[in-house]
Amino acid sequence: MSLRIYNDLHNQKEAFQPIEPGKVRMYVCGMTVYDYCHLGHARMIVVFDVVYRYLKARGYDVTYVRNITDIDDKIIQRANERGEPFTELTQRFIDAMHEDLAALGVQDPTMEPRATEHIDEILEMIQKLIDNDHAYVTDSGDVYYSVTSFPEYGKLSGKSIEDLQAGARVESSEEKRDPLDFALWKAAKPGEPAWDSPWGKGRPGWHIECSAMSTKALGDTFDIHGGGADLTFPHHENEIAQSEGATCHHFVNYWMHNGFVRVNDEKMSKSLGNFFTIREIMQHYRPEEIRYFILTSHYRSPLNYDEEHLINARQALNRFYTALRGLPEAEPGDAGQWLDAFNEAMDDDFNTPEALAAMFELVREINKAREQDQRKAARMAATLKQMGAVLGILQDDPEQWLRGGAEGGLSDEEIETLIQQRLDARQEKNWAEADRIRDELKEKGVILEDGAGGTTWRRE
Repeated sequence: MSLRIYNDLHNQKEAFQPIEPGKVRMYVCGMTVYDYCHLGHARMIVVFDVVYRYLKARGYDVTYVRNITDIDDKIIQRANERGEPFTELTQRFIDAMHEDLAALGVQDPTMEPRATEHIDEILEMIQKLIDNDHAYVTDSGDVYYSVTSFPEYGKLSGKSIEDLQAGARVESSEEKRDPLDFALWKAAKPGEPAWDSPWGKGRPGWHIECSAMSTKALGDTFDIHGGGADLTFPHHENEIAQSEGATCHHFVNYWMHNGFVRVNDEKMSKSLGNFFTIREIMQHYRPEEIRYFILTSHYRSPLNYDEEHLINARQALNRFYTALRGLPEAEPGDAGQWLDAFNEAMDDDFNTPEALAAMFELVREINKAREQDQRKAARMAATLKQMGAVLGILQDDPEQWLRGGAEGGLSDEEIETLIQQRLDARQEKNWAEADRIRDELKEKGVILEDGAGGTTWRRE
């Protein structure tokens, strides 16, 4: 089966054909760094990390660019509120972002350009838009994109210029020719960072940053552009207008957007008090549990966050790691049909829920085989880990994972002492004492599993 991607430009699944055989160029809109990453950011970045991993697993040479927006209105406002240079604020949150993403098992992109490092490219693109009659300079030194100069505006979002104009409002003080026009360059204001330009000191608008960075890194036309669904309009629509207006070439072949995050079936927002940063969630759940939870919904579907779903993710990972536990190292094998099912799911627009279902089928087969043929079970387990690597899970040592769990409670040494006491009680046929110790451990979140090789344990 060939890889098929749902292309938001045409609202349908399409066979993936890269521009250059064997190579993929992909750009994803990354973080605006003025605060810690929240769950919505985590979903977007994990989703495209899986896309990146799977494309590489399929044998593609992937150039993955994920930008950082390190200058915009929110950054300036936050830095001014805190009385610090905007560069110190952004670097602190870039460092925090990298820590959070590393914990979630996110691989580094090929390139991670920052807007402030591409001012020259931004200025060059703006000048091309002016030269091509897609942009104009105001008396105050602002530069705006003229939306009506680009007849295809709205082709990604499905919005028409006429409908947008009918609902648009513009302040009388603004120098726009049309309410829909958007800023490419903002003239300097007192107390704001500014750079020199042919139109006076100022700073770039948000949308132009991504157009300049993506074309600089990947060329005028590239394969995949991704981001959250909230970026479809106006950000990605504006990127198309800017890039195609400047280069006169088709911009992107496949547009991908991940769905929104909801909390207990409500929109996540600070005003509702249901807004969680990755760091807050990691105080209660391990990063791999969060990552697994994200993968249980198809990337285009809404993701509903609640405690039950995180607990289910923990239990699912425990099942996976229990299947891997205690088996010798081996080369992948004996799991062709489940690997085929996994790849078929991923080829179908990166369907991670179906891919996980194929992995659970394989877990059942591993558990059947381990009592009869350890070597076969080990080869199947190696295949399971191979699948997990594509999703960014199951790469921990099974014993360490199962003995990890939540902080607090009994230490490993205390657990081992109680297990030995239970073993002594069983040898003395003191079944009541053995059951009491088992129940005591269970109450403290420790599950015992008796097998032919002895008693193992894991934390709930």
